[in-house]
Order: sequence, then C-alpha cells, then structure tokens
Amino acid sequence: MKPKNCLIFGASGQIGRNLIRSLTKNNIKVTALTRNIHQKGYILKTQANPGFLEIVEGSIFDYELIKKLLKNTDLCVNLVGILFEKGKNTFNNIHVEFPKMISKLASIYKIEKLIHLSALGIESAEDSIYAQSKLKGEKEIFNNFDKTVIVRPSIVYSVDDNFTTQLMTLLGILPIFPIYYNGKTKFSPIHCADLTNSITKIITDDIRENIIEFAGPEEMSFRDILEKLLSLIDKKRLLLPMPISIARVTAHFFELLPKPLITNDQLRLLKYDNILSGKYKNNNDFNFNCSSRFEDEVNKYSYMWKREGEYSKKEVS
Repeated sequence: MKPKNCLIFGASGQIGRNLIRSLTKNNIKVTALTRNIHQKGYILKTQANPGFLEIVEGSIFDYELIKKLLKNTDLCVNLVGILFEKGKNTFNNIHVEFPKMISKLASIYKIEKLIHLSALGIESAEDSIYAQSKLKGEKEIFNNFDKTVIVRPSIVYSVDDNFTTQLMTLLGILPIFPIYYNGKTKFSPIHCADLTNSITKIITDDIRENIIEFAGPEEMSFRDILEKLLSLIDKKRLLLPMPISIARVTAHFFELLPKPLITNDQLRLLKYDNILSGKYKNNNDFNFNCSSRFEDEVNKYSYMWKREGEYSKKEVS
C-alpha cells in the first residue's frame, strides 16, 4: 500500500519536529515547508526515517507554491502561529488569511483531512487580538472545508519549547520575578510528544471531530508552575505580584524589542484560564495518552539550568 503524504506548515517548531518523528514512524510520508532550508533542513532531516521526508524551501505567502504543494498531498497539518506581530507577520495574515487560503485549496483539491492547530481559552479572551484572530481563522476554515479537525491545546512544553526553557533562564538570572494577576491563571500543560502522538492518531484512526481540546493530567496556576521550576533548578526567588498598570508600561517597552518577553496583548490573554472548557470533546474522550506529568518531564532537562549544569546530581535521601 502506498504511504499517505502529509504536508506540514510550521514544521521546524517544537511541535512540527516531534510530529515529523511520530508520522514517519507510522509510515506516513511528510512534506515540510520551511523558510530557510540551510538553517532548518539539517535539524528536520534528523527527525524522520530515511525516504519519508521531503523538505521544501519557501514562504507561506507564496500562493503558487502553496497551491502546488496542496495539489500533491493527501493530508495537511497547519502549525503556523505567532505570539506577537512583526512586519508582514500580523495576527490577521498568519491566523486568518493563511488558514483561509489553505482551507479553500484543500476543498478544491479534495484532500482527505486538514488538521489546524489553535489554542485553549480563546473563546473567553474577547479583548485579546491574538485570541480573536485565532477564532476568526477557525471560522474561515470551517466555512471552506468540512474535513477539518481543530486541535486546541493548553500550553505545550518540552526541551525544545520557548516556555519552560525561557522561564528557567529568567528565574536563573532575576532575583525578583514579576507575576501578573497574582499568578492565579490556570494552565493544563501538555507534553509535546503526547500532543503530536495524538495528532498522528487523529490521522491513522481517521477521527473526524471538528474541535478537540487537549490538556495534560494536571491543572496548575502560573505561580504553581514557577514554584515547580524553581524547585527543579534548585533556586530561590521572590515571586512579586506586579500591578497591571505597571505591567502595561513595561510591556510597552518590551514591544520595542525584536523578540519581546511580553506584550500588552499577551497580558490581556493571561487574564483567562488555559484549561478545558467542557464545551467540546477532549483528549480523554478519544483515549489519547496525554498522561506525562509536568515535573517528571521537565526534570529530564532542567539540570541545564542548575548551577553545576550537566554535572548536577539529584540528592537521594
């Protein structure tokens, strides 16, 4: 039987790299689009079984290229997303116009399935431009292509993330760490491999649910996460609640940086919990194995942020 081909947009991120591994292990061929094949290609090539990965260099704004790629694929996974706007990469272009384009082409070329990565909590965050662009993108997709599965995960973490790794870096440097909304915002962190293995099962088991929410086995406040990370890297820091009025001013200055630590839109988003809404089916309803526990997984790579680095040893009492 000829292997199916899956086209992945956003393949070079942490989710994309893990997904390439999972799909190719299940005899699904992958075509990965990347902006810079010289920078990302060598990393992507290590993720797949020989002969199961084709890497294409190009831009998601190249309509003719996207049309050609979708015409020659069976399945498509869209992982493209941004947390802040920069130049041509606006929330509207990335979260609305691009999904709209690929869903229209998916309908024209009658592909078998489109899987689109979204996020938990976006329906509640009415004052977040990011969240509303994500919602609008979902609606555009459903208007154009009914063979779509929207995947809405909570925060996704792994050794390759920009969440736990960035937090541990900052916690290692700053003696006082600011927290917003008293650190009460709730998350259900899900390990990247659990999410990508589940996306693979959506394909292999031909699951046709419109929206599936994904969460790890634990609900944790932002303060809980910070305290857990501090414990794992053997650091003590003062977690200081920051008034939102001051946070907005600091975020305004961060927005001037090429890669801001936090933006005002992200501040607004942090008001809302990032946990299962109960409105849609979730990973538990499909018996997806998303049982990896936050502390156990982060402990596997947190040694890099300890004082002794790779020579750190966990004390055994």
